[in-house]
Amino acid sequence: MADDAQIWQRNEVDSPCVKICVVHREAGLCTGCLRTMDEIAAWSNMPHQERQEIMDALPERRSQLSKRRGGRKARQQSQG
Repeated sequence: MADDAQIWQRNEVDSPCVKICVVHREAGLCTGCLRTMDEIAAWSNMPHQERQEIMDALPERRSQLSKRRGGRKARQQSQG
């Protein structure tokens, strides 16, 4: 049975999806995987090389997501 599992292994780039699917309004990126909606939609049909290029670019995209500046702490700072 273990040999059968080997047959179905594919040499493809895994998806970076972490099942946190929320799109950052300004950046247009998923806050979970850092891909654009177009990249997510096309992922399953993308060539290996294109997937790898996106995976390589993901760490740099994190800085495009601005930190949230709201909430109680931000209101207190603006009042004081």
